Amino acid sequence: MIIKEALFAGSSQRTEQKPKAVHPEFAFIGRSNVGKSSLINRLCGKKGLAHTSSTPGKTQLVNHFLINNAWYLVDLPGYGYAKMGHKGREKLQDIIGDYILNSEDLVLLFVLLDSRHDLQQIDRDFINELGERSIPFALIYTKCDKLGPVALQRQVEHNAAILLENWDELPPTFCSSAETGKGREEILNYIETILNNL
Repeated sequence: MIIKEALFAGSSQRTEQKPKAVHPEFAFIGRSNVGKSSLINRLCGKKGLAHTSSTPGKTQLVNHFLINNAWYLVDLPGYGYAKMGHKGREKLQDIIGDYILNSEDLVLLFVLLDSRHDLQQIDRDFINELGERSIPFALIYTKCDKLGPVALQRQVEHNAAILLENWDELPPTFCSSAETGKGREEILNYIETILNNL
């Protein structure tokens, strides 16, 4: 897939506030500071499209970006740690839950995981809940340029073994790097394949 146009289409806290034009939605989520905004910018080929920050928890709204006037890339707030109080974190969880459970246009959720680390319990809980609620998802490992190929494969296999304790089979899995562009074509081609089959 070639992205010719990526436009910010609006921010929302509730699904009823989403952009009025209806298109298939592919959403991106991960633990705070997983590199989500950087990956979105790399996928779209636009540096400042999604705001990047070294501060975890920067994304606090559901942001829709219209791609090629055909589908939405949806940037969700990160789950887990954010520099805010308990009420603030609860509010973010509510925003995330409302979108994932109530957006009728959501086609697929990409769950981002930092390739340098073992799966945390919060990742496992989130992924298991997606399964319980029958939300279709795929996994994207980020920052894959930070590990050598052997270490990367070992880490991905280790995390896969952890997931297989609860799953019969794994969802589609991609390795990416916002720095080098690794995985960009594979992810976009996967989205294109799904769009073609809708």
